Amino acid sequence: MLDDSLKQQLKAYLDKVTQPFELVATLDDGDKSQELHALLVEIAGLSDRITLSTEGKDRRVPAFALHRAGESTGVVFAGIPMGHEFTSLVLALLQVGGHPPKASDEVIEQIRSLDADLHFETYYSLSCQNCPDVVQALNLMAILNPRISHDAIDGALFQDEVEAREVMSVPSVFLNGETFDQGRMSLEQILAKVDTGAVEREAAKIREKGVFDTLMIGGGPAGAAAAVYAARKGIRTGVAAERFGGQVLDTLSIENLISVPHTEGPKLAAALEEHVKEYDVDIMDLQRAVELVPGESGGEHEVRFESGASLRSRSLVLATGARWRMMNVPGEAEYRNKGVAYCPHCDGPLFKGKRVAVIGGGNSGVEAAIDLAGIVGEVTLIEFMDELRADEVLQKKLASLPNVEVIKGARTTAVNGDGSRVTGLTFEERASGELRELALEGVFVQIGLVPNTEWLKDSPIELSAHGEIVVDERGMTSVPGIFAAGDVTTVPYKQIVIAMGEGSKAALGAFDHLIRS
Repeated sequence: MLDDSLKQQLKAYLDKVTQPFELVATLDDGDKSQELHALLVEIAGLSDRITLSTEGKDRRVPAFALHRAGESTGVVFAGIPMGHEFTSLVLALLQVGGHPPKASDEVIEQIRSLDADLHFETYYSLSCQNCPDVVQALNLMAILNPRISHDAIDGALFQDEVEAREVMSVPSVFLNGETFDQGRMSLEQILAKVDTGAVEREAAKIREKGVFDTLMIGGGPAGAAAAVYAARKGIRTGVAAERFGGQVLDTLSIENLISVPHTEGPKLAAALEEHVKEYDVDIMDLQRAVELVPGESGGEHEVRFESGASLRSRSLVLATGARWRMMNVPGEAEYRNKGVAYCPHCDGPLFKGKRVAVIGGGNSGVEAAIDLAGIVGEVTLIEFMDELRADEVLQKKLASLPNVEVIKGARTTAVNGDGSRVTGLTFEERASGELRELALEGVFVQIGLVPNTEWLKDSPIELSAHGEIVVDERGMTSVPGIFAAGDVTTVPYKQIVIAMGEGSKAALGAFDHLIRS
């Protein structure tokens, strides 16, 4: 299962194990059970503190639990955690083996203080870059608190269960048998949902903070770069973000960040946060801005958040980014995560052998169709214009695939379903006006981005016709002392490297404003 290089790396990690524990496997005679057994034998052979038992009684097969001193830690993997979940496996092995987690002392104490019986089940796919954060967070909670347990389940391997529970998006989390949440979640986000009063406690702490010199609203590439540049000037710097990393967290492969030939979104987001933490920057996560109150000339600006918190700063850099654009047709919102999806890498494996549509003929749409064609039964790509807009090399690859149909000059008018899941869509042939229906099980929407500026609609900040923040050559908005950067602005070409540059420029502009005010 593991090549020699990976074995050596894993052995080095397992040398950090200080407490003995047991891998307890539930197996049958199937091929997947044999694969899992081979993997567990290799792992147990890399450390004398790890033993293997095949006497497990888990209701899912194949599966394995991690037991410490004859007692369950509450952590179970149903399936073979390779791919993106291999890191989750390694962390679980280390943490069960006594290696301290990277979570703060405050978060660890919050987990241990949870006074309720919580059984989590997470359905993941091995190709999902969003799933490991959720799996790792819930595993840690189970390891730290004996009243918490967590089953991490490979949805592609347990298709009958996925169908029965109508799981059509990963990660999908159930708590005590009921739907808990879907999509990427950090440990702090999960705790905020299960720990009553946590949001208000955090908001109260934030309200007590003093005035910042420069405050970044948003923690993506633009906000992170701005924070680094501002902090290096020696001024009081803060970052308030709905989620640090922003949309980068939802990006699988990044190959155009200059000097970095290839990375993945979550890795880049972690690197951004690590870099920001090298400086004296106050990072406040899980804070969604809802109102801007600009100060008088030369005065302090105030930002209010959904949590009830508020912050004041002498200058601001608005870097709230953008999100996937929705089609805004009947049925789309109703069937989101019930067949309507926005991440082919994450959710594609759940549609194995099925019929799906991709909406959008740009690079993202064509790449999604190519990716899905290797997993699903049939792909229909629908493009509004009369020609695809993707790069020629991508179009040629798409045309070579036998299970892909391309429909041009078509406008999607509705997503159809049976009340619980997608059953098809309706589109209009623009040339004739004729309505046609497609029977399918999934719709992947890939039609661009919309800026996160709804919270600025009633502010004096000038917005473009597309809702973007209008900025000048220094990144300043229409309000002195308030700057903006990244995908939320009118700066063309929404790229990570451009957002980083614009964030740096905006921070320099804010500093220049401060020293001249």
